[in-house]
Amino acid sequence: MGRLVLNHSSNIDGLIPILQKLALDINIKTITPAVISRARGRSSKLIIRLSVKTINGYKAIARKGKTAQEVFISTDLSKDELKQILDFYIRK
Repeated sequence: MGRLVLNHSSNIDGLIPILQKLALDINIKTITPAVISRARGRSSKLIIRLSVKTINGYKAIARKGKTAQEVFISTDLSKDELKQILDFYIRK
C-alpha cells in the first residue's frame, strides 16, 4: 500500500479520489501530484496518460479541460500493468 503526497493546495477536479484508490494497490509506493499547467487542446473528461519512465516509476499527465497536471508514480509495476490499473480506476 502506497502513500499519496499532497504538496499542492490545488489539483485537477476528480484527480485526488482516483489517486487515493490507486495508492491502495500493494505495488504502488508513492504518488506525487506536481506542476499544474495550461494545455493547448481540450479534454471534456479526466484523462490520465503515462508519459515517461523515471528512475523509480513513471511520470503521468492528468488532463481535464484546458488544465494539465504532472503526477509522479513510484512503483515496480510495468507500464502496461500500471496503465491497466489506472484505466480501471478512471472508469469506476
